[in-house]
Amino acid sequence: MRIRSAILRQSGLPRPYANSRPLSIETVELAPPGPGEVLVRIAAAGVCHSDLSGINGDRPRPLPVALGHEASAVVEEVGAGVDDLRRGDPVVMSFVPTCGTCAFCAEGRAALCEPGNAANGAGTLLGGGRRFSCDDGSINHHCGVCAFSEYSVVHRRSIVKIGPEISLVHAALFGCAVMTGVGTVMNTCKVRPGQSVAVIGLGGVGLSAVLGAVASGAGRVIAIDLNPAKLAIAKDLGATDGFLAADPDLVPQIRALTGGGVDHAIELAGAARAFETAYAITRRGGMTVTGGLPAPTTQFAVPAVSLVAEERIVMGAYMGSCVPSRDIPRYLALFQAGKLPVDKLLSSTGPLDGINEAFDRLDRGEVIRHVITMAA
Repeated sequence: MRIRSAILRQSGLPRPYANSRPLSIETVELAPPGPGEVLVRIAAAGVCHSDLSGINGDRPRPLPVALGHEASAVVEEVGAGVDDLRRGDPVVMSFVPTCGTCAFCAEGRAALCEPGNAANGAGTLLGGGRRFSCDDGSINHHCGVCAFSEYSVVHRRSIVKIGPEISLVHAALFGCAVMTGVGTVMNTCKVRPGQSVAVIGLGGVGLSAVLGAVASGAGRVIAIDLNPAKLAIAKDLGATDGFLAADPDLVPQIRALTGGGVDHAIELAGAARAFETAYAITRRGGMTVTGGLPAPTTQFAVPAVSLVAEERIVMGAYMGSCVPSRDIPRYLALFQAGKLPVDKLLSSTGPLDGINEAFDRLDRGEVIRHVITMAA
């Protein structure tokens, strides 16, 4: 079938993207689903910094690529062997397909699925194929989702079925921002009631982490960002304190406020300086978690003696250490119960044709989550 899709053919074009147009809306060919695959109609797709990192070249992708990884959709057709989905089912996509059988999947560490991450790195579906093409050849899949498209073919192991009562615009956010942010708090940190949590970097993922900390009963939730407007949003979501990241007295102020540092410091800005700040505000015996996905060349340094003498824990969190089929339904249930007000993360919606302008707004820090909505 012929569909419209946002294709990235060259990374690193100059800003503003409204002028350089790194994403071209093209009419491409989409092949039918193969065995174990599903044809979906994309309903809504979030504009995320992980997409932006492919556009600006911070995290290279195999090109050309049909971009977009955070989405909700409706099932249109299933391939051979898919017997638990039918046409009309609403779904959320996961940006790491999980095979369910590798050593990591067997341990409940689906984010580290070896076949899934290998497929993502190669720009293919979990089964190894590509379903997007144009006159000059195949188009790579972004995280097995290709969310900025009218339709997509995805592997069954990239899909989580959801209930029909949930807005598909809100549901899209659970495919990355919520799963990563809330999961980092609940799965990686395992925050307990009364503990203190600091979140550095208040994008969609960071503010989702704030929501997760509040929902977990954290006694103090400290929000840190360069943008004062985002501190105000974090406080509206339940953060108890807000600090500007550029404040030269940031570290001593937080250590004084918390009696020596926070139990959990979560870095979601994707910058070495942010990680160093997170480590500096973590208490003795505390946990510093990084989930911001900086450029591959980024390095950080910590005083090694403090790891031993202070029994520090440093962790990475990918996809919020989630098992999508387990955690997305849990977080949706919290949303429906009013305990995870994800709808407050939605800044705006707009059509596919405005996608380059949407990335300009994200790059300038003007939105938390802008969602591309597709015509029926």
